[in-house]
Amino acid sequence: MANYGKIYMLPCPISEGNPYDTLPEANRSIMASIDYFIVENVRTARRFLSAAKIGVAIDSLEFAECSEHTTAADIEPLLAPVVAGRNCGIISEAGLPGIADPGADVVAAAQRKGIEVVPLVGPSSILMALMASGQNGQSFAFNGYLPIKPAERTKALRHFERRAQQERQSQIFIEAPYRNVKLLADMLATLSPATLLTVAADITTPDEFIRTRTIAEWRNTPTPDIHKRPTIFILGAQ
Repeated sequence: MANYGKIYMLPCPISEGNPYDTLPEANRSIMASIDYFIVENVRTARRFLSAAKIGVAIDSLEFAECSEHTTAADIEPLLAPVVAGRNCGIISEAGLPGIADPGADVVAAAQRKGIEVVPLVGPSSILMALMASGQNGQSFAFNGYLPIKPAERTKALRHFERRAQQERQSQIFIEAPYRNVKLLADMLATLSPATLLTVAADITTPDEFIRTRTIAEWRNTPTPDIHKRPTIFILGAQ
């Protein structure tokens, strides 16, 4: 078997409001042993590693960027150091790498090559929102971003609402923070009064907000302040 290095999936805090000292000690020791990192953003990854106090000079580390602009042709060169035997850490912008994250493409290529991928423990805003929502945690789907165009978005919302009602499956999605308020308004205008909606913003920070209400109840409640705040939305059925 080829003497490949390993890829470690390194979770980081979901937001700046979450203290870095919550990092599991086992993660810190593994991070300190790695000198090659594939990251979504080099600047924030360097800041995370520095704040994590791994005891290694950050300038001695090698970083390669894998973002939404990375093409399939760019993936193979990113894995070359791992194929040569070096261990690698993958770091997302927030939370778990590989989940709603371009690092998933690197991992897919690594799996095809037979490279060992090791996931480490860390925060996932998707699962944390579901944990606190009171909605179905036995059957759920993460659907990423909804379409931007109004007609397509309305169609998607009604589709996910039907799935929630017919399959009793929690439907989870996200939005660019600056479009949160518009999305919430669209949901209140489109969905049935009895449909459940969870709004979970700034998870793990002192300003954390997680509420589950029916659409009818949300319509009679002041709109929560979720503008430019990282937010998870969950649709469900009573």
